[in-house]
Order: sequence, then structure tokens, then C-alpha cells
Amino acid sequence: MESGFAGSRTGVRIIGERTAPATGVRRTYAATAAAVVATAVAGARAVDADSPWYRSLDKPPWQPPSWAFGAVWTPLYASLAWAGGRGLTRARGSSRTALAATLGADLVLNAAWNHLFFRRRSPWAGVAGTVLLDVCNVELLRRTAAVDRRAAGALVPYAAWCLFATALNLSLARRNPTRR
Repeated sequence: MESGFAGSRTGVRIIGERTAPATGVRRTYAATAAAVVATAVAGARAVDADSPWYRSLDKPPWQPPSWAFGAVWTPLYASLAWAGGRGLTRARGSSRTALAATLGADLVLNAAWNHLFFRRRSPWAGVAGTVLLDVCNVELLRRTAAVDRRAAGALVPYAAWCLFATALNLSLARRNPTRR
């Protein structure tokens, strides 16, 4: 097989200098997309932005309108699924296992924030959850960059938005110290 050739009969694609079965690549992308969708659904189920508790919170003037969160999270989740799939298709051995575990932990922490903040009605629990997510994002970026810089670059807006969410959550916690 010549370099750069994607043979449809052989079911093999050239990925950089490595080859991988085309079905394995598709499965990896499908798995990361499914995991990200499951994360979004699990997190969204906990959100109740119309609850009397949430509406009564003293919010900072720089908080985006509620419609902006869906508009921002949709492409961020798409880039997270793509970057996860791309990174996992390029990683091998123990680095692939570690990257998959880090991505999984990141997704769990992502969905958990909604439960900590909205279900527990605890801005301070939300702060703890989002700080853990930020730490995990750094590790996810590091592990992804080790196997594919382009995939890591696609994760930067996600990590940046999570940092913004941490600042917003911290502001809410400070402005509402006894709200439960």
C-alpha cells in the first residue's frame, strides 16, 4: 500500500505514519460521540434553570443569558467528541488506555457538575466539581497533545469555557453564601 492511499477494498486507512482498520476508527469516533451525548443528556437532566431556587440566586451582571449556554455547549461537545476520537485513534498501548480513562473521568465530572449545582442546590458543591473538571481538563489536554496536537487544539475552547464556568460558579457561590 502506498503512503497516503486509503484503500476501500482493504479496509485500511493511513493515519499519519500508522495504519488502522477503518472500522476501528469509525467505532472509536462513534464511541466517543456516544459518550459525549450520554454526558450531555445526563447533565441536562439535572438542570432546572426555571426553578424558584435558581431564579432567586443573585447572579453577576456578566452572566450570559440562559439561551447562550446551549448555543455554546453544543459545538463544544462536538469538538470534545471529535478530539477524543482523533486522540484515541492515534494513541497506542498504555497512552491510549490513560487517554481513554482521562476522557471518561472528564465526561463524568462534566455531567456531575450539573447534579452538584442544580440537584443539590449548592453553588459551593458546584465550585468543587468545576475545579475538579478544570484539573481533569489540563490532564486531558496534556495527554491528547502527546498524541495529536490538532486534537488538543480542538479541546482548548472547551477547557476555556469550563474555566469561565468556574469563575461564574465561584461568583454565584460568593454572592449566595447560604443559598440552598
